[in-house]
Amino acid sequence: MNKGGGGSGSGGGGPTAAAAAAAAQKQKTLLQRVDNDIGNIVDNFSFLVNVARVNDPPVRNSQEAFMMEMRAARMVQAADSLLKLVSELKQTAIFSGFASLNDHVEQRIDEFNQQAEKTDRLLAKIGEEAAASLKELESHYYSSALRTSQLHQP
Repeated sequence: MNKGGGGSGSGGGGPTAAAAAAAAQKQKTLLQRVDNDIGNIVDNFSFLVNVARVNDPPVRNSQEAFMMEMRAARMVQAADSLLKLVSELKQTAIFSGFASLNDHVEQRIDEFNQQAEKTDRLLAKIGEEAAASLKELESHYYSSALRTSQLHQP
């Protein structure tokens, strides 16, 4: 669950080597847990099936009954462990999804800020060019012969 907010200045370049190693180690640990839990369930179930044979006499001694209860309890523990593992995987997926979503949002914000700065510079340049063109047009208009002749006629 701690995989999420490590580097805020990474710029979206991907996970670091340490984060990749931590993720690989976590995956290895989770796979070992799955293997152990499933192995326990299979072993205990096969033992229960062997002990609960139909051909055996209906009276069982207390040792066999105790072994069956113990194996059944171990199966329940292994199944519970698998359920906890599934829950942990879901939480990890949710939180790592939020972290990658946040990284993506931050990256898009940076891109939009750069685009806004570029647009502001472009608008400033267009404004300067428009002001220079207007000044040039005004100077041509005020120095034109047509304007001066209109000023002298009443």
